[in-house]
Amino acid sequence: MGDVTPASLAPILLVLGDEELLATRAVTEAVVKARSVDPDVDVREYQAGALAPGEVAEMLSPSLFGGRRLLVLRSGQDARKDLVAALLAYAKNPDPEVQLVVLHLGAAKGKAFAEGLKAAGATVVPAAKLKGHRDRVAFVREEIRRGGGKCTEEAAEALIAAIGNDLRELAAASSQLIADTDGRIGADTVARYYRGRVEVSGFTVADAAMVGDVPAALEALRWALHVGVDPVPIADALADGVRTVARVASAGRGSAYQLASTLGMPPWKIERAQRQSRGWTPEGLAQAMQAAAECNAAVKGGSDDRAYALERAVFSMAAARQGGAR
Repeated sequence: MGDVTPASLAPILLVLGDEELLATRAVTEAVVKARSVDPDVDVREYQAGALAPGEVAEMLSPSLFGGRRLLVLRSGQDARKDLVAALLAYAKNPDPEVQLVVLHLGAAKGKAFAEGLKAAGATVVPAAKLKGHRDRVAFVREEIRRGGGKCTEEAAEALIAAIGNDLRELAAASSQLIADTDGRIGADTVARYYRGRVEVSGFTVADAAMVGDVPAALEALRWALHVGVDPVPIADALADGVRTVARVASAGRGSAYQLASTLGMPPWKIERAQRQSRGWTPEGLAQAMQAAAECNAAVKGGSDDRAYALERAVFSMAAARQGGAR
């Protein structure tokens, strides 16, 4: 990240686009940089559509206790006229002790607000969905470069063919490849780790199981096994899915980037677990953990029918969720 100084922090960041992973990452990086300057920085989060006129003045007024502040304004496209006017006026002469991060989907709605922030000198962080294949290839290569590795174009193509177009899955797979190899990723490396895998993974199975969608989980499981995905990473993904939801649920409420450092997880994973946790009780999660542990023991212990052990785990997890439904 290099040396970060107060002067190097942009007073206003405009995160522009509708790709959740990129937007969340931009906020996370802003918080990390601010904390490297001041570990006690006061981070506050607001929803633009819910802010009342009086709250805007309070949000931007100097802190009674001094120190740096980082204000995250989500859904900037929903800001009302009075809020837009106040923030654009503020943007002309921002407080040097405050960093304002505005997230805006970048569509026609609220366009004048985004254009006004740009005109006032806001630093724009692109976060638009990657629509073109070439953009996704570049994304994979940059992910691996950020992680300290090197990736050929052919390897990036192969990873997209194996994983699909979801940026979160691609980011997770890139990170895993770096962790499992010496960092030099070629097409042969991807083939070795993802042989036979097309648009399906253990995470696909786990995601469906965690929200109680048994038909989708079984379909993904059977296809994964059919195309040659090893049962072990599927069992690991089921166990990881339950553990992650349990940890996130027990951490209480809070935004993903606020919980990221506490839980030691990337924000996108926390956000997914927060969505998946709906409908689970602590008792249900405990039962699901037991089912995942039994599945892992069977799959890794040389069970005669590892496919059956995985299917049984999916049914058991669904029963645990249904039994604890609120």
